[in-house]
Amino acid sequence: MRVGDLGLPHGDLSAAFDAGASAYDRLVGANPGYHAHLLLSARRMRLPNRGKGLRILDAGCGTGASTAALLAVAPEADIVAVDASRGMLDAARAKDWPASVRFVHAPIEGLAAEGITGPFDGILAAYLIRNVAEPDEQLRRFRALLRPGGTLAVHEYSVRDSRAATAIWHAVCWSIIIPAGWLRTRDTALYRYLWRSVLTFDGAERFRRRLADAGFAAVHSETVPGWEANIVHTFLADAPS
Repeated sequence: MRVGDLGLPHGDLSAAFDAGASAYDRLVGANPGYHAHLLLSARRMRLPNRGKGLRILDAGCGTGASTAALLAVAPEADIVAVDASRGMLDAARAKDWPASVRFVHAPIEGLAAEGITGPFDGILAAYLIRNVAEPDEQLRRFRALLRPGGTLAVHEYSVRDSRAATAIWHAVCWSIIIPAGWLRTRDTALYRYLWRSVLTFDGAERFRRRLADAGFAAVHSETVPGWEANIVHTFLADAPS
């Protein structure tokens, strides 16, 4: 299902994130597990030696929360953080970062046009795949960007395999996320899109198959603790050796 089928035209998605950028950190900060779960996914990548000598891609870095998670587990790695939203990227760049972190404004589908090529030792894609027009094609691009044996971690919502998770997602969106978005931005388009896009995204089993079909090996997934158990997952996959 395309972004346009969810009430937000694909070309307007970056603009919606631009509009929500100023309030984004405060909204996600209200979720006590948001940053901890990103850190957990970064740790699950098992990047060795504090990242020394490694090159990591943060695909869809937003305001830099996923970048900070990667930096915490791999402080000696070179990190390339990419996002299509200028507003989100400006918010990320305004924070303090070491010289080893580089931010690039680009759609994830157009990295080559910005001179961003592989190989990468690891890729973290947090809350991204659900928003791309052609997820299978993007997963194949990620595989091509990874060195043999490199790890892709997809940190993403997936509720379709669990009735309980689906019910919790409905309840949280309509009682907290959408009202909070309105209070902060006086606009609910982005948050209603979030609600719908999660409901229509793959279940965990289907997404694992999608990764395998894209040519990845050692595909598996783990969920997170707390209220987002079986709602947020780390999907892990390796580029074939």
